[in-house]
Amino acid sequence: MSPDPFDDADKQLDAREIDGEPFGDIMAALDDLDDRESLCLVNGFEPVPLYDVLAERGYTHETANPAADEWYVEITPA
Repeated sequence: MSPDPFDDADKQLDAREIDGEPFGDIMAALDDLDDRESLCLVNGFEPVPLYDVLAERGYTHETANPAADEWYVEITPA
């Protein structure tokens, strides 16, 4: 695994370690954030469908792809 480009995030969730669909786990992790905290989501692919959901729920995101099959998405409340 490459170094986390968002290592300053308050919490991290590695979706690659979740059996099955990770959407519920991602939403639960976001619900656990305080207003000033951020979540670094690690995934094996770019989670493009998630971006619209994040925007609809009032989050912003920044994405990095430091290695093949390794995506980091820092998610923060807007």
